[in-house]
Amino acid sequence: MISTRKTPEPKPLFLERMKKLLPEKKDFQNYLNTLKTPPIKSIRCNKIKISPSELKKKLEDKGWKIKQPWKKYPEAMIIESELEPGELGRAVEHILGYYYIQELASMLPVIALEPRENEFILDLCAAPGSKTTQLSSEMRGTGTIIANEVSMGRLKILASNLERCGAVNTIISRKDGIALCKRLAKYTPKIKVDKILVDAPCSGEGTLRSSLKTYKMWNIKTIKNLPKIQKALIASALEILKPKGTLIYSTCTHAPEENEGVVDSILKEFENKIKLEKINIPIKSREGITAWENEEFSNEVKKCARIYPQDTNTEGFFIAKFTKIK
Repeated sequence: MISTRKTPEPKPLFLERMKKLLPEKKDFQNYLNTLKTPPIKSIRCNKIKISPSELKKKLEDKGWKIKQPWKKYPEAMIIESELEPGELGRAVEHILGYYYIQELASMLPVIALEPRENEFILDLCAAPGSKTTQLSSEMRGTGTIIANEVSMGRLKILASNLERCGAVNTIISRKDGIALCKRLAKYTPKIKVDKILVDAPCSGEGTLRSSLKTYKMWNIKTIKNLPKIQKALIASALEILKPKGTLIYSTCTHAPEENEGVVDSILKEFENKIKLEKINIPIKSREGITAWENEEFSNEVKKCARIYPQDTNTEGFFIAKFTKIK
């Protein structure tokens, strides 16, 4: 039996928009019901310091019940046993950097990016470091990652997490993401990046289960204003990406203005220079939508991935995968 909890009442306009995205009554109701359930506890093994099998044994020896939901990605683990409040963060294995507390859907953008050893990768909006440490783990500490963050407060958290996880292949920069890319562009063709992750600032609709304050913070003005920044981040990043390089654009929101609307705009701006790729992730996803509020998008946006909580028992996410043609 799935436990439920008391949650704030969503704002009427938010409900109206979600009904449009989930027009089937049963689907919409399943979505609302899922929001009332507590999020699952999940962690990611830091393969720089320990193997998934070794970590699993250590945690099971402590009495934790571990499930690995994705055979191809054993580093992703669900904690099924009841833990004391704060136990995940207090465990010695966490303090030593053997694992990172990370929501399952949050792991998907890096999985979609497919980082390899010895690559040069830019994480444009890096704090607090969940995806940066994941990149470093997949690269086994080789190559170079630029982890950029504009906020000094968040930068300190990023630095702390990188140090704890032993991400020694990471350079931290503090700059507006757009300005950083323009600065790096001055040094091209000497500097070209293999892969870029743009996990962009967003309205956070997908985090309602884990962040109840999002109910109160939700605002249509934010949704209307953010796409300008999101488009600029992608456009500036594409200028320093190598030909045949990969850029992942991800958000933790369902809002089409910040998702398909942004992707469609970038496809038009960089016509014949980039293409969208089909995304392979180890979780159920739905294709991108091609119309929203009297606006039509390219059929190409169907290649994007929409992750809904009621489908996967995770947070909500959106992922688009670009390849630079030239």
